Amino acid sequence: MENIQTENQAAVVPTFRSYYGGYFEILISPEESAGNLGMVDMRLPKGSEPPPHIHLHEDETFYILEGEVVVTVAGKQTYLKAGQAAFGPKGLEHAFEVLTPEARIIITITPGDFVNFFKEFSAPVEGAPQITPPQGPPPAEAIEYMAARLKSRYNVMFV
Repeated sequence: MENIQTENQAAVVPTFRSYYGGYFEILISPEESAGNLGMVDMRLPKGSEPPPHIHLHEDETFYILEGEVVVTVAGKQTYLKAGQAAFGPKGLEHAFEVLTPEARIIITITPGDFVNFFKEFSAPVEGAPQITPPQGPPPAEAIEYMAARLKSRYNVMFV
């Protein structure tokens, strides 16, 4: 289908943000949903996943568009490929691991405030977004700051 624009319409250009070797685009911000949800289209390389953690306020749904991922919730592993999804309820330990060199995941967060974490710990992409696999973990002080910020602002704890 061809994208036809009228005089009063501007082309919608995605706004990508770089995030730990990958990048994402916010599809629905918490502001657009009165805080009810947020949705991000996340593209991550293998090795850039978060450690196991618990959200006290948000549920997360992971829908795989490309690649393969294993999602672990409360110790139960679910292997996912394109077209499959998993649910990470608040209050339960969860994590995910990218099994292929890269994965593209739609992450839906309810309620949506946690999208602001992704914005806070990312940067706007200049030019075309790129995947750059991490060359090791972030510096210890960066991890400490992130863990403190996750706990104090977002009520999320690393396990």
